[in-house]
Amino acid sequence: MHTAYITHPACLKHDMGADHPECPARIQAIEDQLITSGLLPFLDRHEARQATVEELTRAHERDYIGNIFSQAPSSGLIYLDADTAMNPYSLEAALRATGAAVMAVDMVMSGKAENAFCNIRPPGHHAGRSSAAGFCIFNNVAVAVAHALEHHGLQRVAIADFDVHHGNGTENIFHDDPRVMLCSTFRHPYYPYCGADSGNEHIINVPLPAGTPGDKFRAAVTQHWLPALERFQPQMLFISAGFDAHAEDDMGGFGLREADYVWVTEILKDIAVRHANRRIVSVLEGGYALHALGRSATAHIRVLSGL
Repeated sequence: MHTAYITHPACLKHDMGADHPECPARIQAIEDQLITSGLLPFLDRHEARQATVEELTRAHERDYIGNIFSQAPSSGLIYLDADTAMNPYSLEAALRATGAAVMAVDMVMSGKAENAFCNIRPPGHHAGRSSAAGFCIFNNVAVAVAHALEHHGLQRVAIADFDVHHGNGTENIFHDDPRVMLCSTFRHPYYPYCGADSGNEHIINVPLPAGTPGDKFRAAVTQHWLPALERFQPQMLFISAGFDAHAEDDMGGFGLREADYVWVTEILKDIAVRHANRRIVSVLEGGYALHALGRSATAHIRVLSGL
C-alpha cells in the first residue's frame, strides 16, 4: 500500500492579502521539495473533494457553518478575526481542505492507502466548534476525527499536534470526549495563550518555553506523549503537522530541525504499527519559512511512505 498525497488547486486560490504569512506559496514549497527529492512520483496523488455540511456538523455548530457560507465574499476580503480573512475562493479552499482530511480517512480505513498526507490550506487546528481563528476556518483534523468515529465506528482515536502553537480549536471540540486523545507540544506563553492548564486524562498538553531545541522537544514527547498513547492504544492516529517550530521559522521561536520531524514521525508511526493497524492521517497546519517548510514536510512524508 502507498502513502496517499491529497491536495487541490483551490487551496492555491485562498489568499488573505499581500505579505500574509499563511500564503499560497506554502503548498507549492512542499510540492517543489517533493519533486526535487524524487519522492512525489512514488506517492498516490489525489485531488480533494469538498467536505459536506453533514461532515462539518460533526465538529462545528450548524449556525457557525451557515455564517461562513453566508459571509463568503464575491469580491475583496472579509475578516473573520484579526488574522483570518476570506476571499472569493476561500470557501471552496476550506471545504477542499477539510474534504481532503475526510477523504484520507476513508482511503486509510478501506485499505486503499496505508497512510496519507494532506497538503492543504487553510489550516485548521485553531478553529473551534463555533469560531474561526489563527488563519483557520474549519478544523480539518477535528472533522476527519469525528468522521472516523461516527462514520467508521472507531472508539479510540489520537491526535498528535507538534505545531508551535497550541491547537486550541481541536481541544475545544474534543475536551470532553474521552474517545479522542490530543497530544500537543507548543510554545507557551504564546498565541493562542492557552492550553497550559486545561488538560485532562485524554488532553495531553505539554507547554514548552521559547527557544526549545530538538532534544528538549524529544524529551517532552518521550516523557508525556508516549506513555499516554501506550495507555490509550488508539485505533487510528492523526497528525496536526505544523512545521513552524523549525529553527528557521521566525514566527515560531523554537529550535527544531528536519531530523526532529523525522524522529517524531518515526515514533508516531511505531505507535500506529502496534496499535492502529498502521493507520495514520497527517494534515498540514503551520509552517511559514518556505524552504524549511518544504524540507521538513518532505522529511515527514518520506518517513510515512517508508521510502
